[in-house]
Amino acid sequence: MALSTRNRLGYAAPSLGVVAATVLALYAQSPRAAESAVKIPAPTEASASNATGLQKVVLAGGCFWGVQGVFQHMKGVTSAVSGYAGGSPEQANYTAVSTGRTGHAESVEVTFDPQVVSYGQILQVFFSVAHEPTQLDRQGPDVGPQYRSEIFVQDEGQAALAKSYIAQLDKAGVFRQKIVTKIEPLKTFSAAEGYHQDYLVHHPYQPYIVFNDLPKIDNLKRLFPKLYRATPKLVADGA
Repeated sequence: MALSTRNRLGYAAPSLGVVAATVLALYAQSPRAAESAVKIPAPTEASASNATGLQKVVLAGGCFWGVQGVFQHMKGVTSAVSGYAGGSPEQANYTAVSTGRTGHAESVEVTFDPQVVSYGQILQVFFSVAHEPTQLDRQGPDVGPQYRSEIFVQDEGQAALAKSYIAQLDKAGVFRQKIVTKIEPLKTFSAAEGYHQDYLVHHPYQPYIVFNDLPKIDNLKRLFPKLYRATPKLVADGA
């Protein structure tokens, strides 16, 4: 049954005892949806721009808890912050965005060092591991435009590479359906409330995290071992 944003926060294991052990056992044995992640080819174009220093891109792919967790475990990512993009800053709060009527998408601002990881590799992990790019206005159990797949780009270079990469993947038939990811210039990004930051790390036994998000971390390690780092870069650690 589809889960709403509101009752997503209702999942909380009462202890780390019997309930946690049961959840972890189910996680280890179940054919998880995130196992549909596939190894996809890298972009044929080498770079997005000639920018030097740290770069940023804002990615929307469903609940920001799991997307943030994936990129926090990615080498070269110096910061991954959960937040809201696509709507006005005045309505950028969890209660308003959860209605699906503000124009926002739950998003993650990814800051990365292009000397360590390329923008193309960021996109490769985004499409392969972090979310399902063929689902329109939903991801897994979460439904609504706030869970859409979208790339909020910083410049024309990022936009051009994202568009060409989507065309490349569609032409190759990597996914059974066409990619529906939108590409839009970033206007504003608002960081989410503090309790959403580093959520996956703080709530590893929550059933929503166990079934929907921890498999994404497993898939990053399995499909992209050279890009995976065991210790995540947390918002709490600072830049």
